[in-house]
Amino acid sequence: MEITHEIKRFDRKDFPILNADSGINKNLIYLDHAATTQKPIQVLKKLDEYYKNFNANVHRGAHQLSTKATEEFENARSIISQFINSKSSKEIIFTRNATEAINLVSRSWGEDMLKEGDEILISLMEHHSNIVPWQIVSAKIGCKLKFISIDQNGNLDLEDFKSKLNNKTKLVSIVHISNTLGCCNPIKEISKLVKQNDSLLLIDACQSLAHTKIDVQDLNIDFLAGSGHKLCGPTGIGFLWAREEILNSMPPFFGGGEMIQDVFEENSTWAELPHKFEAGTPAIAEAIALAEAIKYLTNLGIDKIAKYEKEITEYLFNKLAEIEEINIIGPHPSKDRQRASLAAFHLNSIHSNDVAEILDTKGICIRSGHHCCQPLHRYLGIKSTARISMNFTTTQEEIDTFIKETKETILFLKKFS
Repeated sequence: MEITHEIKRFDRKDFPILNADSGINKNLIYLDHAATTQKPIQVLKKLDEYYKNFNANVHRGAHQLSTKATEEFENARSIISQFINSKSSKEIIFTRNATEAINLVSRSWGEDMLKEGDEILISLMEHHSNIVPWQIVSAKIGCKLKFISIDQNGNLDLEDFKSKLNNKTKLVSIVHISNTLGCCNPIKEISKLVKQNDSLLLIDACQSLAHTKIDVQDLNIDFLAGSGHKLCGPTGIGFLWAREEILNSMPPFFGGGEMIQDVFEENSTWAELPHKFEAGTPAIAEAIALAEAIKYLTNLGIDKIAKYEKEITEYLFNKLAEIEEINIIGPHPSKDRQRASLAAFHLNSIHSNDVAEILDTKGICIRSGHHCCQPLHRYLGIKSTARISMNFTTTQEEIDTFIKETKETILFLKKFS
């Protein structure tokens, strides 16, 4: 199979870490994009530009540096709003990451709205970031956390979901694309059922935002959590999107500067959206650089990225089929359903950590472990998996090298198994 799609014409010159010809990164093959993406030079320059040219706090100063910083910061909010097609930029709340975004919902909305006996529905494939916050709020309030199972192909079990959705379900919180199984959950179908049940729906979009178009209005969801470092942007910046009427009904998450209207000795009043949820000095440079990353992806074309990644994923799975020791978890690529550009697998009698460590000595970066999905691995009866995850920078030649070196690594390790 030869990759023919037009995005192949884009080379990787924009990514310094992928083009190093000396030092630690020489001949690097980076296949861990699901953990964090590499950053194009445009994003790195934007970080540098902020600190060199208009470093100042936002919203609070009357001088020109603060004005410029505020304009760039709020423009970043607008760019994110347009990227996911929200009704208003006021619905975009900057957070440190998607984990904080989900915690914001669990603590602010959850502790205010949930009561004893209510139910929260999540899935067995969730990242710990979409499990632990709900465990905490459930233990505090006395509501019940229920898990949707997965079917034999590694997809969400919709029949199990339907059987567990009931009039006690106040929220369904679910990953859009699994970082381990690679399956893409049918959010529009799930949303229809959730709305018929008069419940709310939160989507963890960390593994989908950089790979497929997301329209929060079309999906008809209520909350969405995103993380900048998985979008070719910096670490330390993420965002929560939520419907404006829901955000207005929620109490603040943190207290301090910026999120207030007036402070008196006895009490305080809160600022308007989105500032009510952004206490203290925000990650200004990171937010501005995240917007630059989104502009970069948009200029490439999300549809083009999705099409290329579909082709490179099919190529990867065809090559992995040559290695009989490999057991892939999750669904294989299909014409009928979207799939993430990753593959998590375990090997007969060989630990995934051993494979990853040896490949690292050959300059190949993959992931090994439970990928922050311990309940899923426990359900599948495996302790860990190795994971190769790709994006639009991944080449066919890199896959070929990975396959060759993996075969050699397995032959070497089998001597000691």
